Amino acid sequence: MKKSLYGIIILFAISFSTIFAQTNPITVQTDDNNYDEGDTIVISGQVTTVVPGTPIILQIFFGSNLIDVAQITVAQDGTYSHTFLAEPPAWNKGGDYLVRASFGDGNIAESEFSFTPKSEIPETTNIFEVNAGSSGTFDVEYTIKGGSVKNMLADADIFALIVQIDAIDEGVITLNLPREFIGAEKQDGKDDLFIILIDGIEVPYQESVTNSDSRIITIDFEQGDSDIEIIGTYIIPEFGAIVMMILIVGITSTILLTKSRFQIKI
Repeated sequence: MKKSLYGIIILFAISFSTIFAQTNPITVQTDDNNYDEGDTIVISGQVTTVVPGTPIILQIFFGSNLIDVAQITVAQDGTYSHTFLAEPPAWNKGGDYLVRASFGDGNIAESEFSFTPKSEIPETTNIFEVNAGSSGTFDVEYTIKGGSVKNMLADADIFALIVQIDAIDEGVITLNLPREFIGAEKQDGKDDLFIILIDGIEVPYQESVTNSDSRIITIDFEQGDSDIEIIGTYIIPEFGAIVMMILIVGITSTILLTKSRFQIKI
């Protein structure tokens, strides 16, 4: 019985020692897996035991080339964090990068991420012919980075232009919105803000150019986003105006014709 008990204790001690030995005393991770030029890279992690006066050494490598390095103080709870700005001249090649965190004597943790410089970020400029149903079509010029435009369509029920995209990475889209077909105006005719929704969530936008013919807006999106709704106060207004003009002309012609016939009978 005692031998069996001793055997269980020894087995437990060996197993515990093995698990403890496999536990890395330091961890490291990034806040994203993909970065573009100009992005801020947040690197964080934790150590199991805080050693006073012993810092974390962070190194970022592209192949064998050291891109950046920093010495980080560990917090009392064992956590650490640091940010790097991915900008030239050091950051100039696209590909897989390695971040290495070193702590104390031989304690190392590593993580990988990808980086894309501006010169390699796919950018497309094109004109999309928007199908407005019975109202015909109108053109929207756009430029997109980090994805592609799959479709654009007008939704007259909510006065919106819906842009469907394939976002392979976080990116940006700039749209040249022709005032003749879509806009956001106050009752006094002055410009109002558009409501921008991405997959149902309202997001901010930037407006770079405003003139008498169009409004140019820029919208940031995240990887995996699909539907961008630009909601204004009108869309394709000329259709309604034409219908009204035809109606007025028709009514006027009828009145004149009726009056002429009445005068002839007299």
